[in-house]
Amino acid sequence: MFSLLRAVGLVVTVVTHHFPPDFSADAWKEDEIDTWMKDGDLVVATGAKAGTNFILYCAHQIRTKGNDANDDLYPDVSVTTPWPDLIQSRKGSWAEQKERYNTTVLVDGRKMNYYWDNPAYPFRIFKSHFAPPELPVRKGKGKKIKYLAMSRNGLDVAASMTNFYSSHTQAFRNLWGGFPPDVSNHAPQGQTHPVINDLLPPGPLSELYFGYNKKWWLYRNDPNVLLLHYADVRKDLKGSVEKIANFVNVQLTSDELAVVTERCGIEHMKKVNRFNYLMPLNKDKGLWDPNTDTIVKDNELVNKGLIGTGKALFNDQIVKRWMKVEEEEFGHDPELLRWLREGSVLPPN
Repeated sequence: MFSLLRAVGLVVTVVTHHFPPDFSADAWKEDEIDTWMKDGDLVVATGAKAGTNFILYCAHQIRTKGNDANDDLYPDVSVTTPWPDLIQSRKGSWAEQKERYNTTVLVDGRKMNYYWDNPAYPFRIFKSHFAPPELPVRKGKGKKIKYLAMSRNGLDVAASMTNFYSSHTQAFRNLWGGFPPDVSNHAPQGQTHPVINDLLPPGPLSELYFGYNKKWWLYRNDPNVLLLHYADVRKDLKGSVEKIANFVNVQLTSDELAVVTERCGIEHMKKVNRFNYLMPLNKDKGLWDPNTDTIVKDNELVNKGLIGTGKALFNDQIVKRWMKVEEEEFGHDPELLRWLREGSVLPPN
């Protein structure tokens, strides 16, 4: 389970039955989800390192029609678009922290739910990295929930993951026994690299890419699912904003569309810098300050968002190894394999 951590010489002290150690799917159980979700809520269930914060922020721009000009409703990504997967305390659980999403008072004196459950919103937005069946996409009764999933070229995911691991603060690593490790000094050697080793099956992170994409592919044409590809969104941001707006039933004028598209751009997001991930529900006194400590270092999460970074970062041996495993895992469906590598129009079921 912890081969990546062993590869960089770290000792893991957190004992857990799931990986990463701070994730849980308890909030999404079919008998639980209707106790806190509302009709029309949107779950941004993008793949890890597949543009998650980009889509979270863009969905917020769509629901406000670009009118939150100073980002007054977006103090931090984890406050305005909460992540129920994330267990914020070392001895925490979904049940333990659920109610505190409503009662926690932030440093500005407002309750946290002012930002994520504001009555002005036409829908609320939540983050997840899970896929069906952990997310009950086809549950037959109860709340009507929409799911926006997004995939990305696997080598580009691995390249982004190397930056992501190294961007975490030491305060967060201290909570989880050194997870995730800093791999910035681990250059590719032969066919190996710590992140590649752990993303490829049977590595502990393989479910975040290979499992995720196999599962969502089967749901790509469900009416309450919008499955996008990162490359398509980056190539046509305006068209993607329109597609997402239509999915969540928000009508944008041409002027509103122009404003929202500009605010969804990478350059604007870097300027805004609201993506450091506070953990305001954390109860680990002495280890974490819920008002100031963040999961990632300041302004390091939003990068250039380029396409093709994986082949540029990793050597030919690693690229060949990755592509061979892709063919083994996804080759039973050539359309799935092609789409994951390149994007473009989804085929029917």
